[in-house]
Amino acid sequence: MSDMASAGSNSSLDISAGTTAGTNATPWQRAAMGANLLSPEGTLGVTIFEEMTTLALSTGAINLGQGFPDEDGPAEIKAAAQSAIAAGANQYAPGKGVPALREAIAAHQQRFYGLNPDPETEVLVTTGATEAIAATLLAFIQPGDEVLTFEPFYDSYGAIIGMAGAQHVTAPLLAPDFLPDLATLESSFSTRTRVVLLNNPHNPAGAVFPESVLTMIVELAAKYGALIVSDEVYEHLTFGVPHLPITSVPGAAERTITISSAGKTFSFTGWKIGWLTGPADLVAAVRTVKQFLTYSSGTPFQSAIAVGLGLPDEFFTGIADQLRRKRDILAEGLRAAGFGVYNPSGTYFINVDTAPLGIRDSVDLARRLPGLVGVAAIPVPVFCHPEGAERTRSLLRFAFCKKSGVLQEAAERLATLKDRL
Repeated sequence: MSDMASAGSNSSLDISAGTTAGTNATPWQRAAMGANLLSPEGTLGVTIFEEMTTLALSTGAINLGQGFPDEDGPAEIKAAAQSAIAAGANQYAPGKGVPALREAIAAHQQRFYGLNPDPETEVLVTTGATEAIAATLLAFIQPGDEVLTFEPFYDSYGAIIGMAGAQHVTAPLLAPDFLPDLATLESSFSTRTRVVLLNNPHNPAGAVFPESVLTMIVELAAKYGALIVSDEVYEHLTFGVPHLPITSVPGAAERTITISSAGKTFSFTGWKIGWLTGPADLVAAVRTVKQFLTYSSGTPFQSAIAVGLGLPDEFFTGIADQLRRKRDILAEGLRAAGFGVYNPSGTYFINVDTAPLGIRDSVDLARRLPGLVGVAAIPVPVFCHPEGAERTRSLLRFAFCKKSGVLQEAAERLATLKDRL
């Protein structure tokens, strides 16, 4: 495996017996290869996230690598979870989720998007969005199928596609706006395309796809008979542009599973409460798989998130406004450092180009950055296949979902980078 994909051989374990590719690969090997964790020789490395976290700890660096907040969400949601625990809501929830949460999810979709999923048959609660993605892909893809994602892509997509034995096809997102070229997107489809896996707003690119791109995706999915799986966990974290669920585009609803979660919206990533909505027949198929993964999840947390989904509009606009201010604090420091900065339209993440500093290898810089200025980041090439990794070779991703004081300190440290190179 190239060093842009994992932590390298210093923390590796050779367990391959010489075979890791093709039809002889085991499911775990295909998952590891799909997530850029396994070399052709079978050497298994730790993820770049683990490596950067270890470097941050050993150097005392501010960790802006992984995208999790450093403060809790609303007190009323925590109180609701505590009350549920005290009231005895501590046994298995129904496999499809507690009724209060399913009803709250349906009400949320109607309130914000004018959609009306049936909470009984068209809503499924999952163990975070990650399980929703896994259960959905495992429900519908098989060896020989193609799954199309945009690139860079969230690493769990590649892992599950590989685990299922399908082919992972990508369409590039291009700087500066990180939107797809529509002609290239069309050429990425084929008669074997079974699923289009969309992440909108997009991690790690920070793009929010406009209606024109979503319409093109729907038209191509219909043309090739593909399902659309839309990961929308950052739906409420957009900056000056609206989020449009792809299922609301004409022709999409009958072929679309929409996924979201509580972690990003409410800053309770450790609770792992996610959900999906879609046509009853598709949801039933996913539920069939999901019930043999976790069966049910976090009973007291489910009722607490139902409370959260009912918070007033001011909460949802407020979290986006606050996050935009944090983005701007970090962006200022990144510009002062000499990076080319791509301001995101959504998510927790901001991408920069290291090329203006004369640096073409973002992986190497990511490994040096904690020692140089005391800040850790993630190189974008780890979210890509080899061709995409070369295209994004000079890009770094920073997370700004941290306290403003932490970001201010990080910005000040980053501003000294040019003098330390």
